[in-house]
This record gives sequence, structure tokens and C-alpha cells, in this order.
Amino acid sequence: MVSPEASHFQSSPMAKYAGARTRPVFCFSDVVLFLGGAFMSLILVWSFFSFSSISPNLSFSAVKTDESTKCSRGIDMRYDPTDPVFYDDPDLSYTIEKPVKGWDEKRRRWLELHPSFIPGSENRTVMITGSQSGPCKNPIGDHLLLRFFKNKVDYCRIHGHDIFYSNALLHPKMNSYWAKLPAVKAAMIAHPEAEWIWWVDSDALFTDMDFTPPFRRYRNHNLVVHGWPGVVYNDRSWTALNAGVFLIRNCQWSMELIDTWTNMGPVSPEYAKWGQIQRSIFKDKLFPESDDQTALIYLLFKHREEYYPKIYLEGEYYFEGYWLEIVPGLANVTDRYLEMEREDATLRRRHAEKVSERYGAFREERFLRGERGGKGSLRRPFVTHFTGCQPCSGDHNKMYDGDTCWNGMIKAINFADNQVMRRYGFVHSDLGKTSPLQPVPFDYPDEPW
Repeated sequence: MVSPEASHFQSSPMAKYAGARTRPVFCFSDVVLFLGGAFMSLILVWSFFSFSSISPNLSFSAVKTDESTKCSRGIDMRYDPTDPVFYDDPDLSYTIEKPVKGWDEKRRRWLELHPSFIPGSENRTVMITGSQSGPCKNPIGDHLLLRFFKNKVDYCRIHGHDIFYSNALLHPKMNSYWAKLPAVKAAMIAHPEAEWIWWVDSDALFTDMDFTPPFRRYRNHNLVVHGWPGVVYNDRSWTALNAGVFLIRNCQWSMELIDTWTNMGPVSPEYAKWGQIQRSIFKDKLFPESDDQTALIYLLFKHREEYYPKIYLEGEYYFEGYWLEIVPGLANVTDRYLEMEREDATLRRRHAEKVSERYGAFREERFLRGERGGKGSLRRPFVTHFTGCQPCSGDHNKMYDGDTCWNGMIKAINFADNQVMRRYGFVHSDLGKTSPLQPVPFDYPDEPW
């Protein structure tokens, strides 16, 4: 095979001139030109083949990249080198009884050995959720929990998050609302590639499938939870935040927080005492037992200098919103978003689900920039939490009847599902009815049904 450079040399004017001679005339200059040309051809051909193969001097880095990551091809989930890491330590425990030390260094070492996971790791997120291990007592409880879970799976698929569902206690004493802490700690160890672990209660759902948390806002914080500083420090209320939805950074600080948090739970020999302490400070607490939410507020209140700088109380949008405040206005929200689509054809364009974030970003830039999400906002509520409804047990708060809960859940689930199913060509025309779905006209909503 002749290199392009060599071909160019053979077709040069000098070559044509030499080929036109009718008798061999040799002189010193011809010999020099011939030998020089031959030498240059050899150099060019050698260079061509050299650059088209792996240099022996670069074989270590080149081969290692090829075998381990090929970053241009994405994450390599088959590569796990034999170099020792924290998983090889027999003393490492996933359980809440035994603290994990040096976690930041352990994670850093693992990522160094698995470099294909490094790109994008600064905001990589794993969602954790779960429910009880047995069937629900409420006749429609299992159906509702299935749809709540589908909603989370849809959100994670659209935004590229992993998700883990736990339906068994990881510690026999850490039940009810305390069950999340063992699951979160185990997930941190199981996913060193993830920067954030995102806990979402089973009775919470995403009602804005386009929105993504502003991770840049949280770059100096290790825990994000919906709440308000004034209610923590001035009102001293046990509802100053809601621990049913939170983002926690996968780091040593979080490991130590979970240890401290857990020590106010059922595994503590002073569990009953912690309940009394919480009620003595937060007078509106309704029940005597220590719970995870009031325990977290206690840490913020009593140890402000230690915890407040690293905990972001998010109150600018519905990072977790109370369903009774949200559900009655869902029809109005739908109308507002349809009006945006009528105004700009870009939002009406059919598109593949994989590029959904592009259209969410367009809506954000075109219509929602600077719009805070909350009561009366143009935004869809991000997360709607049916706190107090207890869809599985049916033991809902007595301030409202069960049908209010169940009907509200169906309406919110279908509201969220419309945002997903629209990309498959269908929508729920009536939010109160799950099935059947109606095909969407080509230029919906500008084109009528």
C-alpha cells in the first residue's frame, strides 16, 4: 500500500519530467534526487504505519484505556481490576451498627481504578425508595404503590439515574420511617460511582417529569431537604422540614451523619428518652416516639454550627410538596402548560423520549426562567408527597377521609403519567381515569381532539 504522501511524490512535476527522457542520462544531481526521494518515501510510509498502530512506548496507557474504559464508548461495566479496594476488607460492614471510616479516600481510590465512571460523576445520582415486605392491607394499596414506583422508574429512565427499590428491612429494629437509613447507607457503599443518593418515600411522586434539581446550587452542601430555617430556629416545629425526600452526598460527612442520626432511632438504648427530648423542644410534635424527621431537626437546632452549613433547606420549589396544597390545582397547571405549547411550536413537536431533556430545557428558557416553584407558580410541582395518606395500610390521617387520598393519588399519578405517555403518543384525557388512554393528534394541543 502506498501512502497518500508517496503518491503525491510520484505525480510531482519532477517525476513527470524524469519519465519523459528517451535515454538514460545519469549525473550526480539525478542520483541525489533519486536517493533523496526514495528516502523520503520510506520515511513517509514508515510514518504512516507507525501512527496507524500502537507505539510500544505507549502500550501501557493505550492498552489500559482500551481494556478498562474506552471513555469515548461510555461506562465500562465489565471492568473490575484485581487491585485491592475497600470491598476486599473483611471488616467493612454495610450495616448501620459499624461506622465506615475514610470513605472519601476509599471512593476516590475506587474511581481511580474505574476511570470510565469518572466523567459525569460530580452529579451522578442513584435513587432509593421502598415499601413494606408484605401485601398491603388497603385493597388498592399494592396497585397504588406499583404506580408510585412506575412514576419513579419513568423519571429515572428519562434523566439517566439508577434506581434501587427495597421491600425488606435491612435492620429488624429500624422499621417504619427509620428503615430508610440502613438502605441509604448500604446504597452509598454499593454505589461508589454515585455522588448523590436520592431517597424518595414510597408515597411521593414526581409531578414534573422535566425538572432536574439545581445541583450546582448544592455544590457546597451534603444534604438537601425541603424545609425552612425560620421554622426550625424560630417556630421550633417538627414540620420545619420533611425527611421523606432528600439528597445526600456520598461522602464521609454523610456516613457520620447517618451514624449520629441512627443513634436517636430504635437501635439506641435511649430511644424512649430521645422521644421525650424531641417533644420538650418541638411542642407541636404529635406522638411520643423519636422519629427520623424530628431527629434531623434536632441536630439542626442543637448543633447549628456543625450541621447547618452543610444542610441545604430547599424552599424555593416543591422539592417535596404537600399533596393537599397541590392536587386541587393540577387542572390549572395542565392548562398553563398547554398554553405554552400553543404559543411555541417547538414544544408541540413530536420527539424521541431519549431527547426529552432538550425540550424541558427549552421550556425552562422560553417560559419558566426565574420562575420559582411553589404555591401559585407557573411551574408544575416537582414532587407531590401524600404524607398522612398511608396508601398501603390505609390508616390515613383522620383530618380527611380515605377517598380524598386515593382519588387525589390517581389524579396526581395520571397528571405525571401524561407527561410520559405523551412521548408514546397517548394521554389520559380524564385525570380521574387511568384507562383507556387517548391517541394524541399530530399537532396537539394546537390541533383539536
